[in-house]
Amino acid sequence: MNTQRWGAALALLLAVALVVVGCGRTEGPGAGGKLKVTVTTGMIADIGRNVGGAHVEVTSLMGSGVDPHLYKASEGDIAKLSAAQMIFYNGLHLEGRMADIFVRMAATKPTVPVAEGIDESLLLETSAQTEDPHIWFDVSLWMKATEVVRDRLAEHDAAHKADYVKNAEAYLAQLQELDRYAREQLATVPKAQRVMVTAHDAFSYFGRAYDVEVMGLQGISTAAEYGLNDVQRLVDVLVERKIKAVFVESSVPKRSIEALVEGAKAKGHEVVIGGQLFSDAMGAEGTPEGTYVGMVRHNVDTIVGALK
Repeated sequence: MNTQRWGAALALLLAVALVVVGCGRTEGPGAGGKLKVTVTTGMIADIGRNVGGAHVEVTSLMGSGVDPHLYKASEGDIAKLSAAQMIFYNGLHLEGRMADIFVRMAATKPTVPVAEGIDESLLLETSAQTEDPHIWFDVSLWMKATEVVRDRLAEHDAAHKADYVKNAEAYLAQLQELDRYAREQLATVPKAQRVMVTAHDAFSYFGRAYDVEVMGLQGISTAAEYGLNDVQRLVDVLVERKIKAVFVESSVPKRSIEALVEGAKAKGHEVVIGGQLFSDAMGAEGTPEGTYVGMVRHNVDTIVGALK
């Protein structure tokens, strides 16, 4: 389907969805006594389930291995958003192709970017002078996102406010411990070796928080194309600085990283793939990496193991 036809189809779906929502809108908990919450990414779903607990039914649009930068809402997604009583999304243009949907949904129900609780002074800028949306890579910033979900749930469903506050307190304690773990483990890698090379520039918050130098072949968004000059630039860095490991990402095809490995090899420098990192999506549901805490621990352990 070409872009024009897709846009027309999406507009029609949105119009139908908004009519349905407007006619059948309800307040407070839905069927079964649970508040129906739809979110975009797995990381936000993890907050919702931990904070919402028994009072919230969380539906996530994007599963394991899904790239939110390139994601297009389907007819089924529109139905899920329409059925929700609350919507949480990342914001900062992470879900760029869904921006119009959120604007329209906000007219009928709480539609909340979890990044709204983060002070602008803490946000990083991209080369295009837009905010970097990958805030979950700094656990301390993700704690602020957790507080947004807590406060908005408590505001919308005041009858269960005490439980939301209690659940959030327990989850925030886990995140505080996770932040400490990341700092301690990465500090064991000598500073000169603490260099991460990945497929796209998603780890800047991680680098700032945990004192790691990060480099990405593509820009902030995987929608941006990379070219031969980009590959050559990073190959030269790998060779000159004798960097021995690069990393693939679960939601980005690994061919870009393989190009770096081959380019370095052609110049007489051996580079290995140090492992797979979870960047814009968590692992499969039911695995340790299918939770936010497990995802971050996996990334930290993989990076430390490869760079030490």
